[in-house]
Amino acid sequence: MRFFCFALLILTFSCSNPKTDRTKPIHFIPENASVVLKTSNIESLKSAIQNNDVIKKLSKTNSYKNLESKLESLSLLHPKGELFICFSKENNDSLQYSIITKYHKNLFKTDSLPNYIEETLVSKNKSITKSTLNNNTFYSTITDSMFIASSSKKIIDAAFLNTRKNTELEKIYNTTDKDQSLSFIIKNENEFIKSLFIEDSISFENFSNYFAIDANVSQDEILINGITKATDSTKSLINIFKDNIPQENHIQNITPSNSDGFMSFTFNDFNAFEANLSKFNKKDSIASTTLFDNITEIGTIYEDEKRAVILNSIDVIATKDALLSELNIIDTYRQIEIFGFSKPNLFSNTFYPLIAFNDATKYCVIDNFFVFADNLEMLQNIIANYQNKTTLSAQSYFKNIKANLSDQSSLLMVVNSSILKTILDRNIEGNSNYKLNKYKASALQFIYDTHFAHVNGVIKKAKTRSYQNSISEEFNIKLDTDLLTNPQFVTNHITKQKEIVVQDVNNRLYLISNKGKILWKKQLQGPVLGDIEQIDIYKNGRLQLVFATPNRVYVIDRNGKDVAPFPKKFSDKITQPLAVFDYDKKKNYRLLVTQNKRVFMYNVSAKIVNGFTFKAASKTIVTQPKHFRMGGKDYLTFKTEDKLYILDRTGKTRVKPKTPNTFSNESVYLHKNKFTTTTKNGNLVSIDTRGNTAIQNLNLSNNHHLQATSKTLVTLTDNQLTIKSRTIELDFGNYTAPLIFYLNDKIYVSVTDLQSQKTYLFDSQAKPISNFPVYGNSPIELNNIDKDRNLEFVVKGESNAIILYQIN
Repeated sequence: MRFFCFALLILTFSCSNPKTDRTKPIHFIPENASVVLKTSNIESLKSAIQNNDVIKKLSKTNSYKNLESKLESLSLLHPKGELFICFSKENNDSLQYSIITKYHKNLFKTDSLPNYIEETLVSKNKSITKSTLNNNTFYSTITDSMFIASSSKKIIDAAFLNTRKNTELEKIYNTTDKDQSLSFIIKNENEFIKSLFIEDSISFENFSNYFAIDANVSQDEILINGITKATDSTKSLINIFKDNIPQENHIQNITPSNSDGFMSFTFNDFNAFEANLSKFNKKDSIASTTLFDNITEIGTIYEDEKRAVILNSIDVIATKDALLSELNIIDTYRQIEIFGFSKPNLFSNTFYPLIAFNDATKYCVIDNFFVFADNLEMLQNIIANYQNKTTLSAQSYFKNIKANLSDQSSLLMVVNSSILKTILDRNIEGNSNYKLNKYKASALQFIYDTHFAHVNGVIKKAKTRSYQNSISEEFNIKLDTDLLTNPQFVTNHITKQKEIVVQDVNNRLYLISNKGKILWKKQLQGPVLGDIEQIDIYKNGRLQLVFATPNRVYVIDRNGKDVAPFPKKFSDKITQPLAVFDYDKKKNYRLLVTQNKRVFMYNVSAKIVNGFTFKAASKTIVTQPKHFRMGGKDYLTFKTEDKLYILDRTGKTRVKPKTPNTFSNESVYLHKNKFTTTTKNGNLVSIDTRGNTAIQNLNLSNNHHLQATSKTLVTLTDNQLTIKSRTIELDFGNYTAPLIFYLNDKIYVSVTDLQSQKTYLFDSQAKPISNFPVYGNSPIELNNIDKDRNLEFVVKGESNAIILYQIN
């Protein structure tokens, strides 16, 4: 390992070309790469792949397993910036990959990998490293401060020789979101993607030249948006929409909910559209017909092998006039006349490859829709669903994906789970018997603009209907390793919504969005003590995380970066969670660090506050310091085993309890304007501002818990939970300390039985909330984390998993 690091340092200087203008990873993309994956956050990408439901299903396929095996070398990399993964096929049709990222000294880590072997080679007078990990060989080098690794030695050799930048590729790349955890650049010269559509007639190769796509991958959905661009106006299908304005799609309003889906394309000028399509097909324009003169949208409805063509007319009378020679009534269904049609090949001749269906022998008119099909039963099914208002547009799962689409499209395809699987199978080799039944509607949309088209895509699991008071699981994500701390909510100061923060057993801190996406993870020096607080250190509305580990105090911004001068290091051990005080609500924060008997007060410059005079307690402090404000005065409290300290903000004694006690390790609360806690033997102790002490026997055991607010007192002893003097007898188990939440003018109390893995929730009258208990393995945090009124709570699931529930 030492030799490898030394070799990399030598290469950093010896292999750089001072004359080159290649300064970005995109400049080193191999010329024959047909798919380029870019990530700005490799950890977020790994988590998304690990937790996404569709990807987990595809992980059973041979193609996925083969790709996963080839990319095993990614586990060795720890990039700090963008990372590119490029795929190509060489002459022998074998899949080749390349990895490109900015080099830094801690990028490549091979420690503790028994199956890793490396050797140094010289190729074209340059040094490269040949590495083998679990029988997979790859090559790597450094040039112009870029680290490049590939399964192909030819690609590494070419990295030194090709110093020209691909300006067209860079323009496409610049359209992607620099902060997105996953983006794709896809060329049409592509051996991996055959077609994205139901119809085989629409090939990926002839559709466009470049795709630049950002992907947002969460547990139950994949959302994509980006652009596609065709450089040749006549050889790419997307350019048939040139000189036309996308129109609003309406085909969903007549598509039966029991169909396989539909495809719709729109135009505002049929003549321009038809002329572009004829150029693409390299044939003369179709003979003049007035049928399409008042049509703005044409679509195909799919039902097994059957097809129906839909014309959406803006002038029904004029379109009917164009069909005056086609009024041969062959049937009537639900008072809708069905006519024969004598030009079954008209649509395929006019709109190929968008429509390959050439058996349109019947048609009917339903409001402004003209429906053509060969199968009578299919026409009847369309009529029945339209009249019964059971079309696709009325379904909740369609409305759910429609929120991620534009109302106007040049081309729109919506498919059910069966067709989605068919399309995926067409592009993936060695498929297994995975099921996508819950993906009832998925969509792909193109919106033509000047010289390019916007792209939107949605693959989203349909939510089961939420009934009032039901509990729905919003996501369940797994981290790399087991959790060390309980998940808690923090505020995103940009969206004003909540996100989740948690630490794993390797002391890595994670920030996770309320959609289950890992935003970042950060290595800490030790476990977080207690809860993480938030402060506005710059007084500009931007919030930072603040907390202590046994030897450091951290302040971290929302991007996971340390805020100077933190972290502050301590040689002596910190023994209680960090206490954060903002006395006057003016963001002049005080950070209290507890070290056994001593308490130190710091400001946000990590400097000792000289005005705080408290030096040390008589014994070890057993609780986190707390701040209360009552009657215009500040009170700082903490306990040792035999003394309750109640100080003013300078550290001087403000209240001296008149009665000594042997205290428990339970926190101090301000309840009914009295400082309230418990003794070791379970008595309730209340102390007023004059030091008068009242002791109440609550029949608590030595192993008890206390939680209190100004008006609500909750205790737990053995299996007895008491809320405002009302006692509930729970099943025997191993319960976490009770927690009180005050939300939407209502009190909630929660406990979790770690033995039975059940989380309970009660109201202030000690009545259980409907549909509890639910599965959980830690205390919960309850809050409203998004823009709706429903409450959510986060809890530990399996040892390495976080579950977010919603109370409907």
